[in-house]
Amino acid sequence: MEQALAIRQELGDLVRVGGTQNNIAAIYQNQAQYFLALKYYQQALQTFQELENFQGEAAVTNNIGLIYQELGQYEKSLEWYQNALEIYQANNNKNGEGNTINNIGLTYKLQKKYAQALTYYQQALTVREQIKDKAGIGQSLNNIGLVYDQKGEYQKALEYLHQALTIFQEIGNKTEEGHILDSLGTVYKSLKEYTRAEDYYRQALTTQRNVGDRASERITLSNIGDLLVAEKQPEVAIILYKHSVNVTEEIRQDLQNFPLDKRQSYAEKNADTYRRLADLLLQQNRVTEAQQVLDLLKVQELENYLNNVEGNEQTSVGIELLPQEQEILDNYTAIQDKAVQLNKELTDLQNISPTDRSKAQQQRITDLKAEKQQIQTEFHNLISNENIVKIIQELKQKTDGESIDITNLSRLQNILKIKQNAVLLYPLILDDRIELILVTSQGLPIHRSVPINKTQLKNAIIDFRGALTYPRNIISDQIVHTTGQQLYKWLIEPLETELFLAKTKTIIYAPDGLLRYIPIAALYDGKKWLIERLNINNITAASLTNFNSKPLGKLRVLAAAFSQGNYKFLVGSREFRFSGLKFAGQEVETLAKMIPNTTKLLNQAFNWNEIISRVNKYNILHFATHADFVNGQPEDSFILFGDGSRLTLREITNLSLPNINLAVLSACRTGVGGILKDGSEILGLGYQMQRAGVKTSLASLWQVDDLGTRVLMINFYRALKKGNITKAEALRKAQLALINGSINEEEAKRLRHPYYWAPFILIGDGL
Repeated sequence: MEQALAIRQELGDLVRVGGTQNNIAAIYQNQAQYFLALKYYQQALQTFQELENFQGEAAVTNNIGLIYQELGQYEKSLEWYQNALEIYQANNNKNGEGNTINNIGLTYKLQKKYAQALTYYQQALTVREQIKDKAGIGQSLNNIGLVYDQKGEYQKALEYLHQALTIFQEIGNKTEEGHILDSLGTVYKSLKEYTRAEDYYRQALTTQRNVGDRASERITLSNIGDLLVAEKQPEVAIILYKHSVNVTEEIRQDLQNFPLDKRQSYAEKNADTYRRLADLLLQQNRVTEAQQVLDLLKVQELENYLNNVEGNEQTSVGIELLPQEQEILDNYTAIQDKAVQLNKELTDLQNISPTDRSKAQQQRITDLKAEKQQIQTEFHNLISNENIVKIIQELKQKTDGESIDITNLSRLQNILKIKQNAVLLYPLILDDRIELILVTSQGLPIHRSVPINKTQLKNAIIDFRGALTYPRNIISDQIVHTTGQQLYKWLIEPLETELFLAKTKTIIYAPDGLLRYIPIAALYDGKKWLIERLNINNITAASLTNFNSKPLGKLRVLAAAFSQGNYKFLVGSREFRFSGLKFAGQEVETLAKMIPNTTKLLNQAFNWNEIISRVNKYNILHFATHADFVNGQPEDSFILFGDGSRLTLREITNLSLPNINLAVLSACRTGVGGILKDGSEILGLGYQMQRAGVKTSLASLWQVDDLGTRVLMINFYRALKKGNITKAEALRKAQLALINGSINEEEAKRLRHPYYWAPFILIGDGL
C-alpha cells in the first residue's frame, strides 16, 4: 500500500493519492495504531482539500472523528463530526449526513448522555427515512431501542428493536438480525420474562452460527449464562460461560475488527463474563479452574485496553470442560445445530417468491415451521430432561470440593518449585467480597472468601494510596498504618497459616482492578510492613509471564536521564509541564561509577535514535525520567525522553529488546490527576514491556522525590552487583535499607516513610 501511494504521488494522481492515504489510515485504525492512522487521515484530508473534493474531505473528516471517538476524546470527536456534517449538508449528501448524525448520537451514548443520544439518533432516523435507506433506518431504530434499554424504558426499547428486526429480516441482513435478537433477549431478561428471553437468545445463536458471527455468538452464550444464573442453574450457567470464554480465546486476534459501536459495549460484557464465571466456580470451590479464568481475565482486560492482544498458545486453549459439562454442551449443541440447519433451509425456501414456489416447497415450509416449534420445546425441556438432570447431579458430586485440572496445576506448581518458596496470589474483587486464591508448590490451591463491600474496599484503597503519597503529615501517617493494617487483614491475614506452612519467601502477585494502584509491600500487620517479611513480585498473569529467564549475570547498563530543561505539551485535552529531575543526572553518574559497563545518555543525547542504536549491547535499561501512565487510552501514557520526545505505551512494542533482562523506570506516575479506575495502564505497561522482549520491569506507582529515588536505586544496584541474588530480593534489600535507615544519608529518618520505598514494583519474572 505504501508503494502504491509513492507511485501515485510520483504520477501526480491526487484523486488516487487521497484514496490510498485514506485506506492506509483505515488499516492502521483497525490495528489500533491510532497516531499513524491520524497521520494518514490528515494527509488524505489535505489532498482532498487541495482537489476541492468535498465528498472525500467529508468522509475523511468523519473518519478522524471516529478515531477520536475510539480514543475516548469525545469533545474532539464531536468537533470533527460537526465539521463533516456541515460539509455533507452543504453538498446535499443525505447518506453522509445521516451516517454522521448517527455517529454523533453514538458519541453521546458512549458518554451515557442518553437524552442527547436519542435526539441525534432520531435526527439520523428522519434523514434516512427521507432517502429510504432501509439499512440505515434499521440501524437507527436499533440504536434508539438500545438507548431506551440503557434508560430502563423496556417497553419503548422493545417497540424500536422489533421494528429494526423486521427491517433487517426484510433486507436479509443476518448479522444485524442476530445482534437485535440478542438485544431483545436481554430486554426480556430485564423484564424477568425468562422464557421469551431464552427464545430470542436461541434465535440469535441460530442466526449467528448461520453467518459465522462468532464474535457475537460468545456474547449471546454469556447472556444465556446470565439467564441460567437468574433461573438458579449455576452448573449449566458455568458451561455456557466456559463456552463463551473459549470462543473468545479462539478468535481473540480477530476481535479488533469488530465494529466500534459493538466493540466498546461488548468489551465490558466480556470482562464481566470472566468475572461471573470465576465467581460461580469459587462458589462451588472449583479453585484451580477459577485461577485459570482469572488468568484469562487479565488477557481480556489487556484486550479491552490495548485492542491488539492476541494471547498465546496457552491462553488460546481456554478453560477445559469436565466430561459431564461436555456431555450437556453436546446435547445443547446438537439441538442448536439442528435449529441452524432447519433455519437455513427455511430461509432459502422463504426467499423464493410465493408465486414461484412449488406445492412441495410450500408444504416443506409448513413442515419446517412445525419442526421449528418442536425444537423450541426441546430447548425448553432440555434442563428438565431426565438424562440431563442425572448428568447435573453427577456434575455436582464431581465438583463437590474441587475439580482438579492436573495439567494446569502441575505447570504452576513446577514454576513455584523452581522459584523456591514462592507462592502465587490472585485476588478477585466482587461486589460483596474479595476472593483470594493461593497456589503453593504442593497440594491443592487454597481459597478464602473475605466479605467486604466493593465501595468500602475502594475507599480504603483510595485512602491508603492518598496517605502513602503525602509523607509529611501526621494524620496521613496514621492513615498509612490503620488502612495498611485493614488491607492486610483483608488480603494477607486469611492466608497467614498457609503462607507459614509453605515457608513462603516470595509472593508472586497478580492484583485485580484498583488493587493495582497500591503496593502490597506496604501492607502493615501491626508491627511490620509486609516487605520486611517477604519478597514481592508482580505479574500481569501467570500464563503471560515467562518464568524461564536467565539470571542477570554481568551487569551491562544503558542509563539515560532527563536532568535539565523544561517541556510543555498536550496529550488529548490534558496539559503536561515537566522540568528536568535534579538528582536524575547524579543517579546515572553514580550508576556509572558503581557498574563499569555503563553507558550514559543525558538530556539531548537521551533520544529514540540513540536508544535504538545502542540497546542490544546491554542487559539493563535504566530511564531516570518522567513517565506518566494514566487511565484512558495507551496513547495517553508515555515515557518522556531527554530531548522532549515521547514514547507512548502503545509504541513500546515497536522496540525490540530481546537482550534486556531488566528495564527500570525510576520516576513513573500512575493514576495521574487522582483518577483511579481499574489499573489497566499498569497492567498494560507490564504486558507491553514483555511483548518488547523485556524479562522484568521495575516501575514506580507514584513519583518519589529525586533524593529518595537515588538512594533506593543505589542500594538496588549495589545488591544486584554482588550477584547470586534475584531482582525481587535486590529490591527488597534496597527497600529495607530505607526502612532500617542503614544508609549514609542525613535524611535517613525521613526516608523510612513508605512514600519513598513502597511505590517501586517489579513486573514480570523477578525471580
